[in-house]
Amino acid sequence: MKNLIAQAMQDPDNLVIELQYTDRKKQKTQRIVSPIRFLSPDRFMALCLCREEPRIFTIGHCHNVSLKPAWDYLMPVEMVVVGPSAA
Repeated sequence: MKNLIAQAMQDPDNLVIELQYTDRKKQKTQRIVSPIRFLSPDRFMALCLCREEPRIFTIGHCHNVSLKPAWDYLMPVEMVVVGPSAA
């Protein structure tokens, strides 16, 4: 997974990452992000194309990570809720 994130960081004009992310509230969302840099071995900063702002992602909370061509996306990208949010 880190290799895919690093690959997108090295080619930001052409590659973005599609991932499922589970936030602190246990809400699962499908997102498109453009990774900027690693902040630590388990966290990275990325431009979230859904929220249209930089966000910090914990690698352990990312699932189903895949590379996508950047030219297929235009901000804002719809953020899809994958599972029910915790009450």
